[in-house]
Amino acid sequence: MDPNEVINGNQILAECLKQQGVEYVFGIVGIPVIELSLAFQQVGLHYVGMRNEQSAAYAAQAIGYLTRKPAVCLVVSGPGLLHVMGGMANAQVNCWPLLVIGGSCSVDHEGIGGFQECPQVELSRPYCKYAARPASPILIPQHVEKAFRVATYGRPGVCYLDFPGNLLNANCKREDLAYPKPCPPPPLCYPDPKFIDKAARQLMYSKRPLVIIGKGAAYGCAEKEVWNFVTKTGLPFLATPMGKGVMPDSHHQSVAAARTAALLGADTIVLLGARLNWMLHFGRPPRFNKNVYVIQIDLCAEELHNSVTSGVAIQSDIAVAVDSLIQQLSNWRYDDNSEWWNELRDKSAKNQLTVQAMMKDTSVPLNYYTVFHHMQQVIPKNCIIVSEGANTMDIGRGILLNNFPRHRLDAGTFGTMGVGPGFAIAAALWCKYNAPHKRVLCVEGDSAFGFSGMEIETMFRYKLGIVIVIVNNNGIYGGLDSNLWEEIRKDGKATIVSPPTSLTPNIHYEEMSNLCKGIGYFCNTIPQLQQALVNAFKTEDSPSIINVMINPSADRKPQTFAWLTESKL
Repeated sequence: MDPNEVINGNQILAECLKQQGVEYVFGIVGIPVIELSLAFQQVGLHYVGMRNEQSAAYAAQAIGYLTRKPAVCLVVSGPGLLHVMGGMANAQVNCWPLLVIGGSCSVDHEGIGGFQECPQVELSRPYCKYAARPASPILIPQHVEKAFRVATYGRPGVCYLDFPGNLLNANCKREDLAYPKPCPPPPLCYPDPKFIDKAARQLMYSKRPLVIIGKGAAYGCAEKEVWNFVTKTGLPFLATPMGKGVMPDSHHQSVAAARTAALLGADTIVLLGARLNWMLHFGRPPRFNKNVYVIQIDLCAEELHNSVTSGVAIQSDIAVAVDSLIQQLSNWRYDDNSEWWNELRDKSAKNQLTVQAMMKDTSVPLNYYTVFHHMQQVIPKNCIIVSEGANTMDIGRGILLNNFPRHRLDAGTFGTMGVGPGFAIAAALWCKYNAPHKRVLCVEGDSAFGFSGMEIETMFRYKLGIVIVIVNNNGIYGGLDSNLWEEIRKDGKATIVSPPTSLTPNIHYEEMSNLCKGIGYFCNTIPQLQQALVNAFKTEDSPSIINVMINPSADRKPQTFAWLTESKL
């Protein structure tokens, strides 16, 4: 390269991202980042134009989760950055690496009412690990390397870099630039041996042990070590929603069907990259034994002892800690015929009988359980499943199986609706270049689909064969049937008496496929649904929408406890 070559901020930023190993950029262009998006393509980055900034952030963070390497979300100034805040918060709470790059108002226009003027660095700080604006083109490489490193080291998260229009267009000589070397992979964090020994001793004396496999184990690619640990020790296990697949859902040691009994009855719990937040009921009564002994393994020191005081708290990468535990427990195995195992098996069998009755009920209108059960019969066993919604996501989690790690993406810890299409686009792109034999199934509630439904056009534009199933109950949690809806409307009081959870009945979402000359399916029965799925998975270069109508009053099976542990204040 010519050291006297004059280059501008756009080219510098593009080259820096390429050098650090970024592969994908998702975004929406406008002033002042149009030229930047072209520079990204010129250096070989995959730029994917989305229809909404939140969806762009969801797609970029899903790439970060699947690859452990941040993708970029590119947004314009002002409203563009504000729209992406939901995506930034979701990635930060989920602990997924993400790099957001925002164009911003030129510096000389700040304070006098510049176009889309906004304090973007300050606004981003609550939702990320690092937020900065390079002071000159020469400093861009330094900030890019730091942002990439901070997003991936320790607990992964979000970084934001701000680029005013005049900075992107500013010039400097190539000889004035110092490009940092590519950021090496995060260093492994090894466990303290004395804590491993203490944890092993506790497990050997435990009468009612349980392993909980979290999203951190999936992100840490610890599936080999976790498999060895669970199978060699014979311990029962549960998975958190995105911990599914680290151990196959179909494995005989899974006690997912007896989740409530397992959590309440365990006297020792091994947490593998799982947090005791709302998703695990904070680790407290009435959902847990008040005297439960927690063996906590987590990469983040600040997470240790959070919510409850752990008996053993081990800061470590999951894989190396579990491998150390295996060595300590090499001559020990939990009794397969123990009272605890028999109790869990009995409870699982009883719960499965209850669910099986609902699965077999194919009467119209359909229920959630029969829809998911009959979907499971025909979908590819190795597909990546994206899911969001209320009951759609929660019920589907227990029936749609994941037997491979990092093959489930859902609303996650932040409970964010609208993530589905963005996640599905990211997963389909990853499959396209890394595992072309895999397919992506995106299972949406009708309300959830409404948040990001226009990303259908993005899927068509990039020829992504995503199969979208919309489980349609006419509302949020539940809606109204057509007759009751018309009764409300005919007296002219719909805006007053229509329940806030209601959506228009029998909306034909599948017709959105017609916008791009695709194929959609409207289903009321199980044979229609299964045939639609078979046909849809034969279509590899465009998305398919399957709109399956269910009973607006369909709900989950009766619960021992409410799904969300209530506050006691």
